[in-house]
Amino acid sequence: MGGQAKLTFVLGGARSGKSRYAESLITALPPPWFYIATAAADDAEMAARIEAHRARRAASWHTVEAPRDIGRALASCGDAPALVDCLTLWLSNLMLAEADVDAEIDRLEQALQAAAAPVVLVANEVGFGVVPDHPLGRRFRDRQGLLNQRMAACADRVILMVAGLPLVLKEAAKDAP
Repeated sequence: MGGQAKLTFVLGGARSGKSRYAESLITALPPPWFYIATAAADDAEMAARIEAHRARRAASWHTVEAPRDIGRALASCGDAPALVDCLTLWLSNLMLAEADVDAEIDRLEQALQAAAAPVVLVANEVGFGVVPDHPLGRRFRDRQGLLNQRMAACADRVILMVAGLPLVLKEAAKDAP
């Protein structure tokens, strides 16, 4: 897989191994490591999921909760590697808050360009499923697809996770400027 890319984008379906793989990319670097969590524990089931994620991470991880402001969270990481998990929940949070999604994606892209250390982004690939039967579901699916395209275009490396296996979709040339 080569050296560490400045920006890696890991995407895949539910339970495809995205988060574990993304964590392994960060822990291949010297600590400290930052975990930028976009999930909010709004119910018992989500709280249990969040706790399971935390329990599997070593003490060397520093968690920053950022349900909507990933840019500020990235800036707080300084020169330490960061994992953003996940952009799908972040997008959902933005849409539910009726935020200007395009402006927020622009802000995210600026923050990623300014990051001083490697960043790994995680997102769901929602385009493989059925067409949602509700307008909000279709808007979300469409927005997620466009967000994924924008992040893939920015990324040095893009990995699609399928059944726990990483498939390299994009890898920046080693001698590229």
